[in-house]
Amino acid sequence: MNVRRHIPTALIAGASVLGMLALSACSDSGSGNKSGKLAVTASFYPMEYLAKEIGKDHVQVTDLTSPGTEPHDLELTPRQTADLGKADAILYLKGVQPAVDQAVEQAGVEHTVDAASLTQLKKHGAEVGGHDEGDDHEGHDHGHGHEADGNDPHIWLDPVKFAQVAKGVGKAFAEADPAHQADYARNTDDVVKKLDDLDKKFAAGLKNKKSDTFITTHAAFGYLSERYGLTEEAINGIDPEASDVSGSRMKELQKLAKEHGVDTVFFETLTNPEMAKTLARDLGVKTDVLDPIEGITEKSRGKDYVQVMESNLAALQKALGAK
Repeated sequence: MNVRRHIPTALIAGASVLGMLALSACSDSGSGNKSGKLAVTASFYPMEYLAKEIGKDHVQVTDLTSPGTEPHDLELTPRQTADLGKADAILYLKGVQPAVDQAVEQAGVEHTVDAASLTQLKKHGAEVGGHDEGDDHEGHDHGHGHEADGNDPHIWLDPVKFAQVAKGVGKAFAEADPAHQADYARNTDDVVKKLDDLDKKFAAGLKNKKSDTFITTHAAFGYLSERYGLTEEAINGIDPEASDVSGSRMKELQKLAKEHGVDTVFFETLTNPEMAKTLARDLGVKTDVLDPIEGITEKSRGKDYVQVMESNLAALQKALGAK
């Protein structure tokens, strides 16, 4: 991901605004908005999805990342930074958006939920699943950058891990709004059921396949690959828009594609597809979309998380020759 090595100007300006609003924020009681609903700020779409599905009519959700915006590159406005301190609850995933991580730390909101803390993270590189002899299925870096702690944050693309996160979010909402804890518990059960059903669909749909290897733009699908016995080979590693992809890596991908019968190179909806299309042309194979679901737009193959995941399953089945 494009990890910023400087503090965005907007964040610095926002910090002072946040300080000025601290006293008024502390004087408020109960909900942070006039509607009487739990005011929840979500960092990007997967967190927004959980907040709305679990909170339903009891929450008012604000997403910091606008549809169509690449979330890794998000820089917050001073207003967004200030408003964080007025939220009743914040739901984010540490390691995805550096600007958000900084602002959340400064906001000091009591009910702050880091989705990364609700499941186990692993270190993944550009290859997950592995073709090398003695591979430990932890992936290979191939020289591409990871997040600061080396962990892969793409947990929402594994339905099992996402269900674990959902359970933690449900508990957090119940603590923030005890009057509606029964509803949050019921809604959480419904979300977990959807994710369990999705897990079963992936397991069954990818059980019988001609190939287990797929190539995609960046290594967002490591957890999914490990869950369903696939091998992900990514052009850009964890960073979706790395510009330093080596010639040797491209040659390696060409060799792997021929050895494992790869006939599709996947690209995404929110990032530049040119490198994937170039590799596909060199190989004489097709391209298709495998969506990391970092945002829902008109280009998305579905209206919500579950629908887009089902579209991803169909794309993988076609590319891998699954029955």
